[in-house]
Amino acid sequence: MTPPPPPFRFSRGKDELAFDPALGDEELIAARAALSQGRWGEVRALLARTGDDWDSRGHRLVVLGEGKSAAAWADEWLLAEPESPDAAALQACAAVFRAAAGKQSAESARESCLRAARMTPRDPTPWLGMLILARRTGTDDDQVRAFDQVRGRHRGHHHAHYLMTQVLAERQKTDGDDPFHEVYEFAEWAADEAGAGSPLAVLPLVALIERYRVLASAGALPSTPAGLPYWTSPRARTCLRVAFDWWLDWEGGHHPRLPLDLNHLAFAKFHSGDSVAAAALFNRIGSLATRAPWSYVGRDPKKSFRAARNYALGFGSS
Repeated sequence: MTPPPPPFRFSRGKDELAFDPALGDEELIAARAALSQGRWGEVRALLARTGDDWDSRGHRLVVLGEGKSAAAWADEWLLAEPESPDAAALQACAAVFRAAAGKQSAESARESCLRAARMTPRDPTPWLGMLILARRTGTDDDQVRAFDQVRGRHRGHHHAHYLMTQVLAERQKTDGDDPFHEVYEFAEWAADEAGAGSPLAVLPLVALIERYRVLASAGALPSTPAGLPYWTSPRARTCLRVAFDWWLDWEGGHHPRLPLDLNHLAFAKFHSGDSVAAAALFNRIGSLATRAPWSYVGRDPKKSFRAARNYALGFGSS
């Protein structure tokens, strides 16, 4: 049996929560630092070790591609090794984030993604880049097409399913919550298709949280989530039970985006009034807080995370 994680200790210093998208991946953090100094060889070695673990590959390339100097060093790497699919994938991810920031055209970023996809037809990562780009610059149809391409290559792709849940949750923004909304059907279908033990067991709960984001942003629900009947509805109770049971069974397993799942679960457990379960989750999360969902709706993620964690752990206000 895998031993439990050590008791959580945290500093009350203001820099404790970094909201680092690397999510505690130490190899990725080291490679990102090397890339910022132009040492792309360390990224090449990292991606070679990652192999065809598609969730880890996608996570690592997206985080690397977000770096300020990633595009320049990816271009240099591709010039040195024009046949490298890893260099092409990094260049594509960097282009996606540059296009999202308005620093290059969306069309050129799409071309980079398509070029990388042609070099490695089995890899869903270039299509994940297309999905991220479509979320920022495209249409609903663009997003659905990109998601289908990702899922056709890796049916349990974690990041793509999170993004598609956001897409679907944003349909029908102002008419109140609908228990038969398509996002719930999608999330339940994807979780069932992924099978027992998959991290996508959390997806129906993510759908619930994303619908809260949309409805609260539209004024159909209060923007302060604590104490709302929304979190104790029959659907919410079922989602929370399934997601929490999955985590208890998952302890000791590896998944590159696990902190994101745990932050969503802690958010919903806390706001449902289950401070005991929330405390266990905060203990496991440690300093690996994620902006989503603590930044919903227009909230300061550090303040909302700290307030919930300190209350659940019995430390009072921060």
